[in-house]
Amino acid sequence: MSNKIHLIKLSVGTASVDDLMTWQAQKQAQTGDGLPRHVTRMWPRRESALLNGGSIYWVIKGVVQARQRILRLDEVTRQDGIRRCAIVLAPEVIRTAPVLKRPFQGWRYLEPGDAPPDLASGRVGDDDLPPELSAKLAEIGVL
Repeated sequence: MSNKIHLIKLSVGTASVDDLMTWQAQKQAQTGDGLPRHVTRMWPRRESALLNGGSIYWVIKGVVQARQRILRLDEVTRQDGIRRCAIVLAPEVIRTAPVLKRPFQGWRYLEPGDAPPDLASGRVGDDDLPPELSAKLAEIGVL
């Protein structure tokens, strides 16, 4: 078993990486530490591997487009009294090479070898292609 593991999650309701960042900025103002978080019902069993440099990879509009480093897991209890896991994230959103991903529910573990690479800093923002087209071009080796 690897020392590090990632998560992959659909970013429901966001149309772009910029939308994700805007939504998180609004939510950050509501937390005591100002860090973005994703609250989920299930507590990851591979917590130590996640906290050993793992990230959450965001699927937006059917394409993996970005990731954020996982800082810690906090227990939260909402008004319904149910214990949940808050995945606390680094504020920096790192864009990744676009990779098509079919819909799924919840989050899944993602092995480091299966994670898309980060985009080179020179490529961030200069790709005006829609993410779906970029992913298809990357899939056939054009990008």
